[in-house]
Amino acid sequence: MMEPRPGWMPPIPGPLQRLFDLFPLVTYPANELPSRSPGPSNLPTLYVFASEEGARKGSPSFNPTCLKWQTFLKIAGVQFRIVPSTNHASPTGALPFLLPPNPSPPPSTQPPSSSSSSSSAPRPPQLPIPSTSLPKYALTHGLTPSPPSPPHPRQQAYQSLLDGPLRSAWLHALYLTPSNTPLLRTLYAHPATTSTPIQSLLLHHLRRAAAAELPSHHQDRPDDLYSEAASALSALAALLADSGTGWFFGRAAPGEFDAAVFAYTQLLLGGGLAWVDRRLADLARDAGEGELVGHRGRIWDLYWGEDGGEGENEG
Repeated sequence: MMEPRPGWMPPIPGPLQRLFDLFPLVTYPANELPSRSPGPSNLPTLYVFASEEGARKGSPSFNPTCLKWQTFLKIAGVQFRIVPSTNHASPTGALPFLLPPNPSPPPSTQPPSSSSSSSSAPRPPQLPIPSTSLPKYALTHGLTPSPPSPPHPRQQAYQSLLDGPLRSAWLHALYLTPSNTPLLRTLYAHPATTSTPIQSLLLHHLRRAAAAELPSHHQDRPDDLYSEAASALSALAALLADSGTGWFFGRAAPGEFDAAVFAYTQLLLGGGLAWVDRRLADLARDAGEGELVGHRGRIWDLYWGEDGGEGENEG
């Protein structure tokens, strides 16, 4: 008969063993999560640029990209809550991102025993969903009666108007127009710190990042930039006028592109932001025969009117 294999740990010396006997190891319960950490929730959580008060009310984000996806999820019939965040705090490196529901585990009906310890083990954390995957998430979790239609063949061409001229004009209007500095400070600097020098430094970095995104030929020629934005807005208004349904590309219901356009028109025309220099807002208001104004109002009434908090001022 073989002798039992000795353990790999050497015997503990007597004096050390007596010390362990006097001070046994204790396993303390886990610390509670910080108050801002996501707790159990039956709703998915969308992390966006927003104020604390705006998040509590479920108001529109003040960032066009975040507001686009916030609106898209509403159109798709996905119920969710929002939490204010920043790009630096995002696990995906950008906002928005969605964290799936993290419901509390059901109370155990079994008496405590070693066999039931596995059932009470914490659930693995949910993985964040980047904005690029939100259409797929909405398809399986939304309440719309039918899946969204495939992209229109011309959608990419018109999307370039949003990603190019309109976004460039937005960056200039908010970040680089001196008279709109109070608005920029309110949205991005005040929530970050109460220190005036640090706020000024933060604004400097924000302006520098915005300027770096502008095409080089627009750096010192803002009139050309706004002229291109006016042409883009006019093209969008004409496309909407030709749709026949009130939604882009003749869809029977609004979709992702409608949400993307609304994100800009709402922030420019909705009355929630205190613009001083209103050049870009005036261009959106005056485009075409008012198609973009009407489009903004329809989406607001259908998906935001009851809980959006603001949005009826077209001025």
